Amino acid sequence: MPRPRPHRPARPPTTLRPLHFPLPMTLLTALTAVLLALSAPPGTAGAAENGEWSVHPVSAALGARPYFHLAAGPGATLTDRVTVTNKTTAPLSFRLYAADAYNTERDGGFAVRTLGERQRGIGVWARPGRERITVPARGSVTVPFTLTVPEDAEPGDHAGALVALDERITPAGGSVAVGVRQAVGARVHLRVSGPAVSALSVEDVAVRRDGPLLPGTGESRALISYTLHNRGNTTLAPKVVLTARGLFGRTLLTRDATGVPAELLPRQKVRLTERWRGAPGAEWGEIRLTATAPDIRESAGARYVAVPWLPAAVLALLAAGGGLAIRFRRRTRRTRTA
Repeated sequence: MPRPRPHRPARPPTTLRPLHFPLPMTLLTALTAVLLALSAPPGTAGAAENGEWSVHPVSAALGARPYFHLAAGPGATLTDRVTVTNKTTAPLSFRLYAADAYNTERDGGFAVRTLGERQRGIGVWARPGRERITVPARGSVTVPFTLTVPEDAEPGDHAGALVALDERITPAGGSVAVGVRQAVGARVHLRVSGPAVSALSVEDVAVRRDGPLLPGTGESRALISYTLHNRGNTTLAPKVVLTARGLFGRTLLTRDATGVPAELLPRQKVRLTERWRGAPGAEWGEIRLTATAPDIRESAGARYVAVPWLPAAVLALLAAGGGLAIRFRRRTRRTRTA
C-alpha cells in the first residue's frame, strides 16, 4: 500500500491534506483521495471542520478545547469524549477511528495515517466507543473514547487524531475511476510521563548552484537542501537561520529559512529546501544552517564553490596556447643556433 503524499497548502485555520489509498468503487478498483481537515496547531483556537461537519473535544469546565491535550503514565487508561457536528440539511454517516500523526517528508506538514495503514501509537491506543455513527441534519453526536497507554510506552510526546471519515464516495469525474472521500480529525496530543529529552540535528546539507555561463548575463541561483531531524521524544517548534560566508569570512547572506514546520514531532525527519536568488557567480565559502529550539542549538554546513567555468576554460586554453607558443619559439631558436 503506497504511503500517502499529502499536499500542504497555505496556513488557514483549517488545513487540507489529501491522503491516497485504494478502495473498491462499484465494479472497479478506484483510487480514492481523502481530503482530511485537521484541527489547528496547539495554541490556536477553532475546531476541525470542512464546512459540512466538525470534530472537536467536548468542552471542558474552562471552555472550548480546540484539540485533545492529555497526559498519563505508562499503563494508565484515560477516557474522554469527541463530538461530531453535522452542519448540513441532510443526515451524514461516518466511520470513526484513531490515527497516528507524522510529519510529511516532502514539506514537514502535520498529517495522519489512513484507515488502512498500520498504526503504532495513538492509532492503536485510542478506541472510540462506536466505529460508525449517523449524525442528523443540523445535529451532533458525542461518542466516548478510551486511550490506554501501554506499560512499555516511550516517555514523551505522542501525536495523533480522532477522525470522522465520510462514508460517501463522490466521483471526481474524468476518464479514470477516481472518487473523493472527506474526513475531519481532531488532534490528540499525549504526554507520557518519564524523562523528556529534546534533541535536534541538521543533517545532509547540500548545495546546487545554477548560473549563467557568462557572468553578468543572467541571475545566479543556488538551491540549498537539508534534513531537519527531531532525535528526541518531545515535539519541537524549530527555527532555522541560513548563513552564507565567502572568502575571508565576509557575510554574503543571513536570513531565516522558510518552510520550516511549525511542529516537528518526535523521531521525525523532514527534507527541506531553501532557494538563494542572486547567489555569487564567483565565490568560495560556506553555507551554514543553524536550527534552534528551547535549550537547543545545532548547525551544519556545506562548501559553496562558484566558478565561472566558461571564462575559466577560455583562460586555461589561452594559457595553454601561450605555453605552446613559447615552447615552439624556444625550439626554433635552438634549431637555428645548432
